[in-house]
Amino acid sequence: MKYVLGFDIGGTKSAVLLARPGEEQVEFLERKAIPTCGAWREMLDCLADMGEAFLEEHRVSREECCAGISCGGPLDSKKGLILSPPNLPGWDQVPAASFLEQRLGMDVRLRNDADACALAEWRYGAGKGCMHMVFLTFGTGLGAGLILNGRLYEGACGMAGEAGHVRLAEEGPVGYGKAGSFEGFCSGGGIARLARSMAEEALKAGRTVSYLKEGGMEGITARDVAEAAGQGHADAREVLAVSGRYFGRGLAVLVDILNPERIVAGGIYTRAGSFLKEEMEKELHKEALRASANACRILPSCLGEQIGDYGAVTAAMEL
Repeated sequence: MKYVLGFDIGGTKSAVLLARPGEEQVEFLERKAIPTCGAWREMLDCLADMGEAFLEEHRVSREECCAGISCGGPLDSKKGLILSPPNLPGWDQVPAASFLEQRLGMDVRLRNDADACALAEWRYGAGKGCMHMVFLTFGTGLGAGLILNGRLYEGACGMAGEAGHVRLAEEGPVGYGKAGSFEGFCSGGGIARLARSMAEEALKAGRTVSYLKEGGMEGITARDVAEAAGQGHADAREVLAVSGRYFGRGLAVLVDILNPERIVAGGIYTRAGSFLKEEMEKELHKEALRASANACRILPSCLGEQIGDYGAVTAAMEL
């Protein structure tokens, strides 16, 4: 297809975009983002209306366009179903692909956002040219997209790559419904919970907390922590150092099992990786097999803040 309507559905916001993909790059023609809120049917209706407006504005016929949905898992990509993702409460057994197919009158493919972004980085970004690559979302949640032997690996029921569910410690912040999980330590929500826990300890000991703002303890976000770390505050840097340590531990599991050439991390690692890197590298080389660790490069997303847009486009493409 000459054009792609991309739908990037996230726990906080969702975007619709119209693009013209090529072999070497993607031309983005239009994009609009809105908060993700309300019932799933209303949300998909709104996104479909926006997509139809883009087609009209750019005079693109439905016959020369297909659509891709990139969304956090778990989901069934073959059946086009969104299956109760932790960041989308109420989105239970949602027939997203068939709903948008009926609304838009074109083929629609649904992919896990980690898989979609893995394909995007592999085709257009930091994974270009390699045969074995892992992409980690490291955003609101943590998921992995796996490119193995030059192909996307989805597993027996499409659930491969749910690395965020792996437990890295007996205790710790909750992520993906599990305390001490990879997602608990290495996601926006997880870092915020870790920061709150460390802030409570600091306040009890009579120390100030650099990232505590007017919103109080519950208002602390990963962005607040990263901003305070950027301003040189040691307490904020310690929060990110702890996250980095567990990030390295999780990477070691992936490196030992999958032996990839590259692990590409998006989201928070792209923006604040400098505060995670030292502890991450120490833990990775402490825990992983030396030959496997030396064969793997850990890289930030080359597509940066546009990774979700690229993911929504590649979600529509044939493998």
